Amino acid sequence: MSSRSPAFRRVLDDLGRAVVAGEFPPGHTTSVETLTARTLTSRSIVREATRVLAALGMLTASPRVGLVVRPRPAWNLLDPEVIRWRLQGPDRDAQLEELRELRAAVEPAAAVAAARRISRSGMAQRLLDAATALEDPDVLADPTRFLAADEELHSAVLEASGNAMFVRLGAVVSQALEERAEIAPVARDVELHTTLARAVAAGDDTTAGAAMGELVARTRDRPRVRRPAAQAGQRSREVTTETRGA
Repeated sequence: MSSRSPAFRRVLDDLGRAVVAGEFPPGHTTSVETLTARTLTSRSIVREATRVLAALGMLTASPRVGLVVRPRPAWNLLDPEVIRWRLQGPDRDAQLEELRELRAAVEPAAAVAAARRISRSGMAQRLLDAATALEDPDVLADPTRFLAADEELHSAVLEASGNAMFVRLGAVVSQALEERAEIAPVARDVELHTTLARAVAAGDDTTAGAAMGELVARTRDRPRVRRPAAQAGQRSREVTTETRGA
């Protein structure tokens, strides 16, 4: 069965969250049969899910012992799936702080590198287009479209940096942005995105690094003002003065 099937996704999420939450603590042993009974699905789906968890460093499999849960240091903590499970569990606050620290270390440096290499990357227009999209009132009113434009801008900066290691972290940055997707956008953050894009496009590494640094810093210790559910798709076109962070 395809790994994209709803049944596979349900089982993978159930088992991944169980490991992350400590329901299956390090050293815990189990079996495909036990997990099949737990998830009420087929052995083939459970086997496929446990292979994914093993590839993420969360399980080991042995014919004599069965499935054994590995300790956190063995996990692929940069994988978006692991990040998502941690954000959904008791480790959420620690994961958020780790994401902020990682972004603070990587994204300003990527912005500086992108500005210095912009003439070679040929990505100036892509950056400017993403920033323009973020200023569109219709995009500001739609969390899905705003997230897409936000991810596009941050991804473009990482790619324009010319550093393959930075680019590899794009999925991690996207996961951090998705976690805040329902938080209403704010005027200062939109302004910073515009400043960032224009600075990179102009080759101004100092301004680019500072703008990205402030963007990341603003995700810490700020009010998390979410869009009212009834207005998710049709909120006022005024940008809130509370903070979103992006």
